[in-house]
Amino acid sequence: MSEWVDVGAESTLAVGEHIVVDVDGVDVVVFRLEDGFFALEDMCTHDGAEIASGKLEGDEIICPRHGARFCVRTGEVKCAPAYENIASLEVKLETGRVKVRDSRWD
Repeated sequence: MSEWVDVGAESTLAVGEHIVVDVDGVDVVVFRLEDGFFALEDMCTHDGAEIASGKLEGDEIICPRHGARFCVRTGEVKCAPAYENIASLEVKLETGRVKVRDSRWD
């Protein structure tokens, strides 16, 4: 079973900000929205480029390379040229700390 990775204090990120962390050798981008924290693998499914430097609009991240859109909450693809979802990871708050876990291989 994969371990929870400590991202940092809940207060580290303001609403609309994100941070990239390593979770079991995978780059993961953690976003803070109005209603909580969400984590996606930091990889556009269109061409494998990172997604974290894209523009955040509401709860969607726009790929900086070709404009594909993904839901930050679920990883669901919202707009071509991507057609596959991005992996969404588990996030929890524990005593004021944000933690992420990649349970895909459990």
